[in-house]
Amino acid sequence: MKTFQVSRADKKFADKTKKAQPFRDEKRPTTKPLAKKPAKPTQLDANHAEKKNSVEKKAKVVGEKLQKILARAGQGSRRELETIIAEGRVSVDGKIASLGDRVQVSSATKIRVDGNLINLIPTQKEICRVLMYYKPEGELCTRSDPEGRATVFDRLPRLVGSRWIAVGRLDINTSGLLLFTTDGELANRLMHPSREVEREYSVRVFGNVDEAMLQRLRKGVQLEDGPANFKQIKVVGGTGINQWFDVTLTEGRNREVRRLWESQGVEVSRLIRIRYGNIKLEKSLPRGGWEEMGLEQVNYLRELVGLPAETETKVDVTKNRRRANIRQIRKAVKQHTKYRNNK
Repeated sequence: MKTFQVSRADKKFADKTKKAQPFRDEKRPTTKPLAKKPAKPTQLDANHAEKKNSVEKKAKVVGEKLQKILARAGQGSRRELETIIAEGRVSVDGKIASLGDRVQVSSATKIRVDGNLINLIPTQKEICRVLMYYKPEGELCTRSDPEGRATVFDRLPRLVGSRWIAVGRLDINTSGLLLFTTDGELANRLMHPSREVEREYSVRVFGNVDEAMLQRLRKGVQLEDGPANFKQIKVVGGTGINQWFDVTLTEGRNREVRRLWESQGVEVSRLIRIRYGNIKLEKSLPRGGWEEMGLEQVNYLRELVGLPAETETKVDVTKNRRRANIRQIRKAVKQHTKYRNNK
């Protein structure tokens, strides 16, 4: 029997032929279908997605900031209340609140400050009231003093269901115009630096003052807490090294007027605030006396900081309040001063 040897070349040729011509019963792979290209997003789709995201974000934020609710309830300015909340003095429905908490107020909501239940529902309809007070030197801008010293709140009229909130502060050695309101939101906006509400002071300085110094104070100097300057400086009078100036600021940092003058090597010996916005200190108002503002002045302050106008007032517009109240104010100031001296 003859045997045949297959050469390597023939074997390679047979393998190629086998691959090129598959068996008839072997299924050939079909071509893959073309994938559809995703449609490009239109501007309408983008707007819809953005709107959807904003709705989802709004849905997550439930309720109102706790300090804002308490400010509207007349418990203080938002800055004061933020400190009170951070100190753990506020509870909501029996749980100690934290700074940043939001509350959805209902008839069942119970908010307490220092254990005292806050009446939330009636305060939503509280009339916005504003007092002009002539702060004398020696009084503190605090509600109570551990040492028993006089405070600016001692002489104010008593309120039921709300309380007076000081719009800013004056240090113990500064006298002049100080505003009080029952509206915490109004107080907060008037004090906020972004509103740039003007404050004007009459100041007596002890030292040599020249034009170069005044130019530096107008242009701005560097203080410990950042740059500061007077918007306006008016020379009022005085002789020698005791001179009077009227200066204007648009913010209320701690002891800012005094520190600005001290940065130039002169000392402030008297400081009186005479204007807040367009509200001027009345010359007929005695030190330690107060007077409630009418609806026109209240709405001027509200418009100044972007709040809606008030429609009601506690002030009797049918009487000449100034003549009727001056004698009562002076009498009340004398009685209070006598009481404080005998205490």
